[in-house]
Amino acid sequence: MHIAYAALRDRVLAIDGDAASDCLVGRDVECVAADPAAPDRAVVGTADDGLQRTTDGGRSWERVLDAGDRVTSVTVGPRDPDVVWAGTEPSAVYRSTDGGETWAERPGLTDLDSSSRWSFPPRPHTHHVRWIALAPDDPERVYVAVEAGAFVRSPDGGETWVDHPEGARRDNHTLATHPDAPERVYTAAGDGYARSTDRGETWSHPQNGLGHRYVWGLAVDPSNPDGVVVSAASGPRSAHSTSGESYVYRWTGDRWAVAMAGLPGPEGLARPVLAADPDGGLVALTNHGLFRSEAGAEWTAAWPEAGVADWPSEYDQVPSGLAVA
Repeated sequence: MHIAYAALRDRVLAIDGDAASDCLVGRDVECVAADPAAPDRAVVGTADDGLQRTTDGGRSWERVLDAGDRVTSVTVGPRDPDVVWAGTEPSAVYRSTDGGETWAERPGLTDLDSSSRWSFPPRPHTHHVRWIALAPDDPERVYVAVEAGAFVRSPDGGETWVDHPEGARRDNHTLATHPDAPERVYTAAGDGYARSTDRGETWSHPQNGLGHRYVWGLAVDPSNPDGVVVSAASGPRSAHSTSGESYVYRWTGDRWAVAMAGLPGPEGLARPVLAADPDGGLVALTNHGLFRSEAGAEWTAAWPEAGVADWPSEYDQVPSGLAVA
C-alpha cells in the first residue's frame, strides 16, 4: 500500500507508510478519489467547499469545481487519470478531461422518468449522486448511483442516460467494477447487495448468509472478481454512528460469511469504508483505524501499526471515503 487518503467527516488523512498528515481540517468531507498511477494526485468532495484537488500528496489544495457547495461523489478514470468525474447534490454529473482544471456537466440526468421518485431524507426535496463507477474496458460506459431512488447508466460518456432497470437496487451507496470481469457491476445498497453480469441490464441479489441488509461499503479483490467484501448494519442509525454496531462480510462463493477477524467491533463500529489496494488485497477504514487484508478473511492494522490503542480520539468519526494509490 502506497498513499491512502482516508476521509473522515472533518478532514482527510494522507497516510504514507507509518506517517499521516491531516488535510482539509474543518471541511465537511463527503468523498475522495485518487489515481493509483500518480499517488500524489487526489480529489476530495466536500459539502461546504466544492471539490478540492491536491497534486503534491496533500500538502496543498485548491478548489477546482464550483457546481454548488455539495460534491457527493468523485471518480478517476481507470485508463486516463486526466478524466475525473464528480457528482453533486442536487443530482448532477460533471466530467473533466484535463485532471480537474475545467469541467462540463453531462446533461439530461434529471430528465429521466424515475427522477420524480428520487429523494434523500432528511432533506426530502433533494437527492444526490452517491457514487460514479466506470466500466474498466470502456470508460465511456458510466454507472451512477442516485441516493435515493435509482441506478442509471450511460453508454456514451454522459451524452445520453438509461433509466433505472427492473430489479436494480434503489438505495445504492457504493458501486464497483473489476478489470477481469468488465461486464460486472456490484452494488452495496440500503436495500441489500446486488450484482449484474451484463453491465447493469439485469440483476441478481445473493443474500444468503448476509445477516445485516443495510449494506454500505464495498470492495473487490484486484486479483479476484469473486473476492467481494461489504460492510453492513441492521439499519442506517446503527451504521452511521460511532456507538452503533456494524459488520464486514466476505463472499465465499455461495454465501456471505462474517469477516471480522482482526477488526474492532462490531459494537462501537461505524460501517467501514472499503477499498481495493492496487498492490493487491483490501483496505478498510473504520472509526478505530485503517486495516488491511490479503483476501478479506482476516485483517491487520495498517495505520497506526499498533491498531486501535494508538488511533487518536479526534479521529473516532464515521468515515466518509477511502482511496488507495
